[in-house]
Amino acid sequence: MRPPRWPTGCTSRAAGSRTTPEDLARIWVELANSGDAEGLADLYEPDAVMAFPIGNTIVGRTAIREAFEQMLTMQSHYELEESLPTLHHGDLAPTSTIPADHSAGRYQVARRQPDGTWLRILHSSGYFARPEGPTAA
Repeated sequence: MRPPRWPTGCTSRAAGSRTTPEDLARIWVELANSGDAEGLADLYEPDAVMAFPIGNTIVGRTAIREAFEQMLTMQSHYELEESLPTLHHGDLAPTSTIPADHSAGRYQVARRQPDGTWLRILHSSGYFARPEGPTAA
């Protein structure tokens, strides 16, 4: 593993500008489109938890990096999705986007780090289809 060169363990130049929780989505797309699985993992705290795909829980930055390595072999281009309003509660901020892939949604929880930057601590990927069939009224 390469040594950290950016704030709070981030090794990617793009990940150095994480001054708001909303920055994380934009940076995520930049890193994914450049094929940087390690940079993507650096957007997460060391013990972060991610659901990817839904139903599969991944714990820790190393496991998250490995999941992103696999993901990037299946898809190499990502679009920045429209963000929903971010809530703030002290050093925690849940964020969410409107999925461009028409999945049922995705959300993240970011935490402000001691240096003022933000990292994700929870991430639900939302890569699952909406339920088919009639809905209850």
